[in-house]
Amino acid sequence: MIVNTTHTIIGITCPFYCLLLQAMKPSILVIYFSQSGQLKQIIDNMLAPIQAHCTIEMVEIKPIKPFPFPWTADTFFDCMPECVQQIPEEIHTLQFAQQKYDLVILGYQPWFLSPSIPINSFLQSAQASILSHQKVLTVIGSRNMWLHAQEKIKEQLNRLQAQLVGNIVFFDTNPNLTSVLTIIRWTFKGQKEATKWMPEAGVQQKDIAAASKFGPIILEALVSNTSQSMHESLLAADAIILKPGLIILEKRAIGNFRKFSKYILEKGSRGDMARKPRVKLFQKLLFVGVFILSPISNLTAEIVTLLNKKSLKKDVQYFKNISYRKNAI
Repeated sequence: MIVNTTHTIIGITCPFYCLLLQAMKPSILVIYFSQSGQLKQIIDNMLAPIQAHCTIEMVEIKPIKPFPFPWTADTFFDCMPECVQQIPEEIHTLQFAQQKYDLVILGYQPWFLSPSIPINSFLQSAQASILSHQKVLTVIGSRNMWLHAQEKIKEQLNRLQAQLVGNIVFFDTNPNLTSVLTIIRWTFKGQKEATKWMPEAGVQQKDIAAASKFGPIILEALVSNTSQSMHESLLAADAIILKPGLIILEKRAIGNFRKFSKYILEKGSRGDMARKPRVKLFQKLLFVGVFILSPISNLTAEIVTLLNKKSLKKDVQYFKNISYRKNAI
């Protein structure tokens, strides 16, 4: 059973019967932001096999000032400083059917290696108190880099005294430069579909369809009251696939993003024309880094991987799991 944000169970209008069904079945609250609709599709597929056995409430985060999709280049790159420095913006008030759930699923995307502005804005709002003392499962829809974003989410969940019980990551499995080209096409032209020369952008449809395998694992953990070990079962089903080289590349990139975000913010907040030249400079340098320096960075990352297998193995284990270590990246 899926509950919408008006709190009516689909197909059932009797309030008493609704309450009775909710009491009998595990309750799942899904809080998400899905600008393109891809993450919403992932979550829908994930929960489809178990929707008859749970009460599922979907609540979408909606910014007061919506973000365009497709983006314009100016608007997109102007978001980087606020993303990286986790500066919140106003969102619409969210409505929840109850205050306690068996599980809360938090669905989000990384922007510029950090939690997107809408998800960060929710987590820093008073409305995020709904997460306090609740079990939380994070679901990430990403191009390929999500480590820093998830660390920031962990940090916020710890502050809210929420219990992270699992994480599932969906990402573009195409080679890095290919995924950059397709994500540019999708971001600025709105075309996700494959073309004659390039594959589809974002998470592949086969992986979106395969999200259904995680639903029964989630339900089993809730019904058997074994949420503490849910993440182990999810990992056994390949909920997270992480290459060591990605850790090296992301650590390098986020360091540069932090420095440049502060540099841009010196000239004002998002939309301020005074900072536009610095945003343009960041945009140009980013493209140089991706298309010219990226092959060199990939090569050096492979060398570092070979030289530091032992320490990177520990890093992989950490980032694939749900514990939190301050300044891990």
